[in-house]
Amino acid sequence: MASEQMAERPEESGAPPPPRPLDAVDHDILRMLRADGRASVRSVAERVHVSRANAYARINRLVEDGVIRGFGARVDHERAGQGTSAYITLKIVQNSWRTVREQLRQLPGASHIALLGGDFDVLLLVHTQDNRALRELVLTRIQAIPQVLSTRTLLVFETEDLEPQG
Repeated sequence: MASEQMAERPEESGAPPPPRPLDAVDHDILRMLRADGRASVRSVAERVHVSRANAYARINRLVEDGVIRGFGARVDHERAGQGTSAYITLKIVQNSWRTVREQLRQLPGASHIALLGGDFDVLLLVHTQDNRALRELVLTRIQAIPQVLSTRTLLVFETEDLEPQG
């Protein structure tokens, strides 16, 4: 009995509960919401052939389980005044990921940050007004981070968001 009381429940530890398995309807809902995050519950229900109550409950469960982390807009960066995009690879001091990540999050135009294994440690996607702003960002902001050992900038000529398959 005492050991049962001592055991920490997942909800008490702050850790999210393990995700529940997804079925074909859940995957269809996810595909639909990736294509149009503003889709109404009614239209989701109609497209995946379930009741509105079922669609609503499933979407809520996907949010509660952390499968859906949020809803957002896909931005045309060029039309938004950020005509230059680049992937920047970084080599960083070992065990400095959390510190570097926090500093990269603060950069204007930072859009995506990933910790990787391989020839470099971090991949950063940035959007800037022009090449001059990109140069400033890399040379004065990123390379000034003490834990950054080296960078390589890959200029993006064109992008295309892939729509979900199916």
